[in-house]
Amino acid sequence: MYRMRKFAVNHAKAYNKIYAILEKTLIKLDPLLSKVGYKPIEKPLTFVEKNIKGFLFDCKMCGQCVLSDTGMSCPMNCPKELRNGPCGGVRPNGHCEVKPDMICVWVEAVRGNKNMQITDSILHVQLPIDHRLKGSSSWLRAARKKRDVNFFKADI
Repeated sequence: MYRMRKFAVNHAKAYNKIYAILEKTLIKLDPLLSKVGYKPIEKPLTFVEKNIKGFLFDCKMCGQCVLSDTGMSCPMNCPKELRNGPCGGVRPNGHCEVKPDMICVWVEAVRGNKNMQITDSILHVQLPIDHRLKGSSSWLRAARKKRDVNFFKADI
C-alpha cells in the first residue's frame, strides 16, 4: 500500500484530473439521482470508492476526503491523524517520528501539491473529522455540496 500511496502522490496531477471528471459526472447525474434517490446508489458507490481509494491512496474512508487539497496524500494515514499540517516531530529527513520508515504524509502532501501545480489548496484549513460520516461516500457528498454551491451562485 505504501508504494502505491507514493505512486499516487507522484502522479497527483493526473489523479486530480480524473477526480474532477468524476465529480462533474456526478453533478450532471444529480437530476436523475435526485429522482431515484441517493440511498440506492450510496452503498454500491461507497463499495467502489472504498476499493479504488483504498488501493490507490490507502484511504481510511473517513467520509470527508481532502485528497484534492493535500496533493493526493491522505492525512488519515498520519499516525496522529493530523488534518492541518505536520506535527513538530517530522525528522530532518522528512520521515515520521512515530513510524520512522514512513515519509510524513504532510511532506508527501506538499510534494503532491507541487506535482498538481496547485500550491494554495494545501493551505485550506480542514474541519475536524465528523466520525458519524466514517465509511460513507465522500464522492457523493462532495458532488452534492458542489451542486448546491453552483445552484446558489446561479441565483446571485
